[in-house]
Amino acid sequence: MHTTRSSLRATFAGLVASLLIASSALAGGNKGGDVPAALDNATCQTCHDGKKGKLDVPGAEGKPRALHSIAPDAFAKGVHAKMECIACHTDIKDNAATANAHQKDPQQAVKKVDCASCHQDLWDKAQKEGKATEKPRLGVVAQNIDLYKKSFHARPNTDDKTKPNASCDNCHDTHSFNVPAANSPERAAWRLGVSTNCGENCHTDQLEAYTDSIHGKEVLEKHNPKSAVCTDCHSSHAVSNTSGDPFKVAISAQCGTCHEANFASYKATYHGQISTLGYAYTAKCYNCHGSHDILKADDPNSKVHADNRMKTCETCHSGKKDLAKAPAGFATFQPHGHAGDFKRYPEIWIAFQIMVQLLVGTFGFFWLHTLLWFYREWKERQQNRNKPHIKVDDLLAKHAGKHIQRFSPIWRLAHITFALSLMILTLTGMPLFYPDAPWASAIMTALGGPHIAGAIHRVCAVIFAAVFFWHLFYMVWGIMRDWKNFKFFGPNSMIPNLKDGYDMLGMFKWFFGMGPRPQFDRWTYWEKFDYWAPFWGVTIIGVSGLVMWLPGVFGSFLPGWVFNVAAIFHGEEAFLAVVFLFTVHFFNNHFRPDKFPVEVVMFTGTFSIEEFKHEHPLEYQRLVESGELESRLVDAPSPGKLGAAKALAFVLIACGLTLLTLVGIGFFTSL
Repeated sequence: MHTTRSSLRATFAGLVASLLIASSALAGGNKGGDVPAALDNATCQTCHDGKKGKLDVPGAEGKPRALHSIAPDAFAKGVHAKMECIACHTDIKDNAATANAHQKDPQQAVKKVDCASCHQDLWDKAQKEGKATEKPRLGVVAQNIDLYKKSFHARPNTDDKTKPNASCDNCHDTHSFNVPAANSPERAAWRLGVSTNCGENCHTDQLEAYTDSIHGKEVLEKHNPKSAVCTDCHSSHAVSNTSGDPFKVAISAQCGTCHEANFASYKATYHGQISTLGYAYTAKCYNCHGSHDILKADDPNSKVHADNRMKTCETCHSGKKDLAKAPAGFATFQPHGHAGDFKRYPEIWIAFQIMVQLLVGTFGFFWLHTLLWFYREWKERQQNRNKPHIKVDDLLAKHAGKHIQRFSPIWRLAHITFALSLMILTLTGMPLFYPDAPWASAIMTALGGPHIAGAIHRVCAVIFAAVFFWHLFYMVWGIMRDWKNFKFFGPNSMIPNLKDGYDMLGMFKWFFGMGPRPQFDRWTYWEKFDYWAPFWGVTIIGVSGLVMWLPGVFGSFLPGWVFNVAAIFHGEEAFLAVVFLFTVHFFNNHFRPDKFPVEVVMFTGTFSIEEFKHEHPLEYQRLVESGELESRLVDAPSPGKLGAAKALAFVLIACGLTLLTLVGIGFFTSL
């Protein structure tokens, strides 16, 4: 009995539908060109216009199926308004008066419209016909389709594997879809509805949190279209899994599109440097500020409010794994501190000014000194005024071919250890200092990532410091052993004296052709500067590096701004050391005309007696007069030893210049 009634209702419904469609066809005519009158849009709207209330038709297995309502006015304003319904609903071939409205088989469901395939076909057709430039919007849609196919939304839904997490019509009402023109009031209104659309359709929990956030209040209460909506952080079509590394790495840059100054200051921190290099394990914006529930920093409930900051830090710095428990000093660390605001960040401003003055003063003086020296020495060599360097006297003739010992093996070993450790420190440290440089990510990957690079950096720092402290001990021990004969301002002392000042003045006179080149003793004034500079540099770099290496220790008794200052001192002093060594120091010892292309005295330990007399005439004369010259003379190094020394020198110079080039690229990239 029940089956009979169902059949009668289905027959009656089919008869009514047939009569409606037939009358519409007679009234409306053919409005779709070559589209049959019975299948034009007006015919479809006789059922789907939504003006007749809720309409159900029998579906599969006799279950009622609600008709999808299409508001005519909204459809007329959409981008698909000029299209016929059956252009998308391609499975609807005729207007058969059946129980399922369109299908001859009531058990067969209406085919789901595939937006992506349709738009891809249109773009492929436009390209094939050479009309791609005339229809650029189709290309944009095709790109969005490709992004969507790789997105989290396109993955099969966990509850129903036959459906994706979200399809086009979940976000776009395909019958009224129309993105208004940019910078128009309509576009602003459309943008204000994005988060509500995402939240009400799928992400209800996130919408609830967003509603109470600073972004949500701006959008939903104050109707500010400039505030962040879902698509600003998650994108429109390339929506990725928020737990994946690609999203974590990219999200801070998304925040930076609005918060440019804060993003720039974040990138200057260790967290930001590691993130910029493409690694996801350091804190991002959302780790500190939250994601959907972001509040103003002065809100008592904000994660970065002064009362909550330590708890926020401890979510990562919990004392577990390889991160020590956050010390009290972390609460006053300035993650967005910068040197451009003395009122807010006085310590950072002062530290930066100190380093800027040091850099400008050092490079300004010594680069000028280098240029003038090169010009004068080159000019004199062109005029052959320096050939031969010395007048060959009887003593030199007697000792022709002999060398004089200048550096002992232990000093040479210390020098090569110092040089190698410094170069490795530069290689492992500069990707952090210039994370945006085009080479930074590749070098960090080649080093095995930040953890391994950091370990190498710290090992070399310990070696570097060990050589430095060994030198201090050795010098003090030597002075104490020969205390009675040692003279603090004597010719063998590295302590600057008045003669160094006169020599420097004399060099500048020689640069400008106003006097002869000064006569130097055992140590020149630029050699003394090279010697004492590491005392300042190692102290600044070493102490600041130790503070950053052991934040848990130093943060327990020092304020947080110390870490900001340490980062400035460490990076800028390292920059000073690297650039000075590979420009000024290389010139003084290798690149000036009298030395070019390489000086090997630091690798062989000796140089010829002729060069000795030319470079250090006062020491030569003193040794002759005291009778000590003979005891200092040694045989010249063998051809094999000399060749090995030159090869080593060239390799180190090439490494240094390569590092200098990379630092230069990084410096100009960061401007």
